[in-house]
Amino acid sequence: MCFICQQCKQPLQLDASLVDLAPSAYDMIVGSLPPQLNIQIPPPSEADQLAQLPAPSSAKAAWRSAAQATNPSHPPLSPRAQGKLPQRPPLLPNESFVILQDSVINNIPQHVSSPSHAHRVSVAKSAAAAPKQELPPDDVDPVNPSPLSHHLRSTQRLLNLLSSRTDVDHPLCAECTHILLSTLTRQLEETKKERDGYIAFEREAKKEKEREKEGISPQEAERRVARLKEDERIAIEQLREAEREREQLAEELRALEMEEKALEEEEEEFWRSHNAHLLRSAEQSSQLAAMRATYAADSATLERLERTNVYNDAFCIGHDGVFGTINSLRLGRVPGVPVEWAEINAAWGQTLLLLYTVARKLDFTFENYRLVPTGSFSRVERTTGDKATYELYGSGDLHLGRLLHNRRFDFAMVAMLDSECTLWMTKEIYSCREHHARIIKDKIGESSVKLQFNQEETWTRALRHVLLALKILLKWTTSGNNG
Repeated sequence: MCFICQQCKQPLQLDASLVDLAPSAYDMIVGSLPPQLNIQIPPPSEADQLAQLPAPSSAKAAWRSAAQATNPSHPPLSPRAQGKLPQRPPLLPNESFVILQDSVINNIPQHVSSPSHAHRVSVAKSAAAAPKQELPPDDVDPVNPSPLSHHLRSTQRLLNLLSSRTDVDHPLCAECTHILLSTLTRQLEETKKERDGYIAFEREAKKEKEREKEGISPQEAERRVARLKEDERIAIEQLREAEREREQLAEELRALEMEEKALEEEEEEFWRSHNAHLLRSAEQSSQLAAMRATYAADSATLERLERTNVYNDAFCIGHDGVFGTINSLRLGRVPGVPVEWAEINAAWGQTLLLLYTVARKLDFTFENYRLVPTGSFSRVERTTGDKATYELYGSGDLHLGRLLHNRRFDFAMVAMLDSECTLWMTKEIYSCREHHARIIKDKIGESSVKLQFNQEETWTRALRHVLLALKILLKWTTSGNNG
């Protein structure tokens, strides 16, 4: 038979004291249990009790005959009548008895001759006729113990009896028993407190009854009634005042709630405007950051452009050996280094364009000449006198008009040099320290710019001085010192 805890439903192993429980201990446990009050069960008849006893049939028959001989005049009562009879209190441990089975009595060894053994045999035999004598648990024969099924049935009956007599189902494990004991201890403490309260109330009730028994005079009763009425009137006035204060506080509460609602709406409106302002501020900040970045980039570009000289890029003046160059075009000729007239004419066109550009930037108009820059076929026109036109380009062709053409070419170079000198003198930069070549008529730096009746080295040196003077003039024009 397997036992389980009735609370946690875990299997249990019964203690050895419950497995081998003596009948006297069983009766003592049953006697200590509280009576069953809620369920009215009629007490079993003697015949039922006798039938439930684990005794042989011969012993039960002897018991029935003895009972009928003792009470022959009383017929057996009905179950309803038996239920009305007062219940018999449980037997005390010293009033219990044990009935031994025939198998136990017959299996007692015959060779045991001790007085105690003989006494046990006599007691076992007399128990069949008179089952009211008790066999002590210590006198049970250890050689022939009771069957295990009998002990298990006794334990099961004990657990069923404990479950029916108490509010808790049995058996219980150690943990559930500990929890049950804690709960019962708490209930006991609460019951004690409730009992103390009842005792105090009973004491006060007794004192009140004692005072009532003493009695009071009519005058004292009238004074007490008047005092109670006055207390009642004062209490009513206080109650009315409290009601008025409550109504006033309720009105103030409603006003405060309305004010709170208005403040909440105002706060919501404020936060909406605040969020809109934050969005606008963030948008404006991003726009401002973009504008600042654009301004910084434009400033850097402007600064770079201000440092950039377009004229220096458009008119790059340098030298290549003894030749002065403008935009990598050599201006001049020397023996042994043949320079094509196409390159010389292109260089003169770039030189005339540079002088024309500087004069226009300085808003200067030449009085005697008009510069006409047309690339390799540029020319200089006289604006006074015969208004002749001089070609600023030469040719290496051999023909009869070459002398006349070279003469006009010389006049064109002299006119250009005169125009440059006029520009220098007008802007008062002729005495610039960087300019070392002086311009006097057709000479610059003691070298003539005419090609006829002149050596090619001298002519090339003069043209180099012309380019140097134009470079200095261009630098002065683009440096911002010209006002």
